[in-house]
Amino acid sequence: MKFLRDALDKTKSHFEKGKKFEKFYYIFESIDTLMFTPKETTHAKGVQIRDAVDMKRMMMTVIIAMIPCLLFGIWNVGQQHFIALGQQAEFLDIILIGAMKVVPIIAVSYIVGLGIEFTFSVFRQHPINEGFLVTGMLIPLVLPATIPLWQVALATAFAVIIGKEAFGGTGMNILNVALTARAFLYFAYPSQISGEVWTFIGDNAQAVAGFSGATPLALGADAVANGTNMMTSMSSFGEGWYDNIYSFSNMFFGFMPGSIGETSTLMCLIGAFILIATGVGSWKIIFSVFAGAYGMGLILNGFGANPFMDMPAHYHLVIGGLAFGAVFMASDPVTAAQTETGKWIYGFGIGMLTVVIRVLNPAYPEGIMLAILFFNVFAPLIDFYVVKANKKRRLQRATV
Repeated sequence: MKFLRDALDKTKSHFEKGKKFEKFYYIFESIDTLMFTPKETTHAKGVQIRDAVDMKRMMMTVIIAMIPCLLFGIWNVGQQHFIALGQQAEFLDIILIGAMKVVPIIAVSYIVGLGIEFTFSVFRQHPINEGFLVTGMLIPLVLPATIPLWQVALATAFAVIIGKEAFGGTGMNILNVALTARAFLYFAYPSQISGEVWTFIGDNAQAVAGFSGATPLALGADAVANGTNMMTSMSSFGEGWYDNIYSFSNMFFGFMPGSIGETSTLMCLIGAFILIATGVGSWKIIFSVFAGAYGMGLILNGFGANPFMDMPAHYHLVIGGLAFGAVFMASDPVTAAQTETGKWIYGFGIGMLTVVIRVLNPAYPEGIMLAILFFNVFAPLIDFYVVKANKKRRLQRATV
């Protein structure tokens, strides 16, 4: 890598102040520091905190944690393709089909998002933040494989400009940027992202022109609308097709249609282990989201006023994007609660609201997206009252 280091050092002078490419300095700096650890050291006197992990490395840890979801998502997209055709296929053929659909979505997300980041950096003359390294991967993983690429570009642009840059850039945003992109598509183009998940077949397929598979959440919404039992609908749908596709084990491992990175709870848990082990993710938030969803599921099981309430509480943990949202979205350090007690309240609230939305408002079967965005807004308020309560307790102890 020495030749690359030397090449960057020689090129750097052209981007320094007063040189020809001065206004592009921060673009050069972002590329340099992404590849190599910065050489700068602290010169001020006094106590200093030194850590081998900088922001870019932290973001790369999150990306590494998402790799299991990404790789499984690529495989599952290809697998669903051949299931729809009623064919068996070799592993490499499955991966090829999956990559053909997933990789372009990732490419569009990064190209559009980083392009906007670079543009704002040039005009505002500020360093390029590292947040989009993660956001650029999160956006594709929360979308179905058949989403039109122009919609990916539009949603990414909306999320970066309105969801982040309008608030001052990375670290200043109120809402999770990737979920802002999904919410934009959900309300602007609902037919491409909600209810049904379409499996890729291909323009030249001979067997069928397309295949549409309802997600378990969509089946639940149908059960509510038709007054049938949620679990009966899922069971009958799965009989004779892919060995009961909506069994608990299939939903846990992710062998079903769905958004690219959200179907496998197991892959999400592997990602959670990486984040927690490295200290990047908050185990309190992740655990409390699952606990809140399970607890609310148990509570609603006792009412039975709605067919969706009959679904066993543990099913809420493996359907939809709850696991992915809990691990990679709810624990976003920018938009989540910061106090230790606040993290518990924040996580429990997200889990409980997710199930409430699923059960009581079947028009929005995927409740995790709206629940996280809702609590993103209230996270500062939660921290405010937690800190206020701590101050009150300390004052009371001081007066005793």
